[in-house]
Amino acid sequence: MGRYVLRRLLIAIPTLIVISFVVYAILALAPTDPLASFGADPRVPPEVRERIRESLGLNQPWHVRYVKWVIAIAHLDFGYSFMSRSPVMDLIWQRLPNTLAVVGVAYVIGVLLAVPIGMISAVRRYSVFDHLSTTFAFIGFSVPTFFTGLLLIIIFSVKLHWLPFIYDSTLKITSLSTLGDQIRQSIMPITVLALFDTATIARYTRAEMLEHLPLDYVRTARAKGLKERLVVLRHVLRNSLIPVVTLVALGIPAVFGGAIVTEQIFRVPGIGELLVRSIGQGDTPVVAAILLIFATLVVLFNLVADVLYGVLDPRIRYS
Repeated sequence: MGRYVLRRLLIAIPTLIVISFVVYAILALAPTDPLASFGADPRVPPEVRERIRESLGLNQPWHVRYVKWVIAIAHLDFGYSFMSRSPVMDLIWQRLPNTLAVVGVAYVIGVLLAVPIGMISAVRRYSVFDHLSTTFAFIGFSVPTFFTGLLLIIIFSVKLHWLPFIYDSTLKITSLSTLGDQIRQSIMPITVLALFDTATIARYTRAEMLEHLPLDYVRTARAKGLKERLVVLRHVLRNSLIPVVTLVALGIPAVFGGAIVTEQIFRVPGIGELLVRSIGQGDTPVVAAILLIFATLVVLFNLVADVLYGVLDPRIRYS
C-alpha cells in the first residue's frame, strides 16, 4: 500500500504541472487586462500605467511569468493580487472560513442524510418512503440552486421576514444571541446546497444498494440466519459504498471551490465569490492559485478514494 501511495503521489507531480501550465496559459492569453480600470481613468498618465505594468511583471512574456510563478509556488509563495496588492494566500485564508461555514457544513449534512435515505429507500423499495425520497431526490438535483435560493428568499425573507437573505461575514459569535444570528443567516444557503448534495448522493446509494441486494452473497448471508439489519449494514451497504465513496471524495474539493451561484445569491464572501470577481478583474495570481489548489485537492482525494476502496473491499489489492 505504501509503495502504491508513493507511486500515485509521484505521478501526481507531472499531472499538476500540466494542469498549472494549461491554467496559466489560458489566463495569460485571455483578453482581460488587469489594468483596464487604470486605462479608463484619465488621471493616470500612460507612463504611470506602464510602470505599474512593469512592477506587476506584465511586460514579460507569459511563459517567463509562468516559470517564475511555478518556482515561487515550489516555495509556497502564490504571489500578490494585482488588485489589492495583498498576498494571495491571505485572501484565500480570509474567505475560507465563510466557505467552510456554508458549503462545508452543507456538504457534511448532505452526506449524513443521503446515505441513510438511499439505504432505506432501496431496502423498502416501492414503499411510501421510497416514493417520497425519490420525488425529493428528483426535485433536489433537477431544480437549479439559483431557483431554490430565490424561492427561499421570497418565502422566508421577503414574505415571512423570518431569515436574512444577505450573509453578514462581519458577525462575530460572542454569545448565544450572535450564535442564533449566525444560524439564522446560514439556514437558507446551507439548505439550498444540502438539498442538491443529498439528492445526488441518495440516488447513487439507492441504485448501488438495489444492484447488490439480489446477489448471491446476500442470499447466503440470509440463509446463514443473520439478522436482516446485519445483512444490510455489514454486507450490502459496505459493498455499495465503493462508488459512493468516489462521488463523496471528489465532492470534497468542490467545497474548497465554493458554491459560486449560491454565494452570489446570498452575498456570502467565500472563495467562489472571490474567484468570480478575480476572473472579471483579470487578477491572474488569485485565479491561478485557486484553480491550482482545487486541482491539487482533486488529485489528492482521488488517491484517498482509491485507498478507501481497499478498506471497503478486502479483495482489492494494490501492488
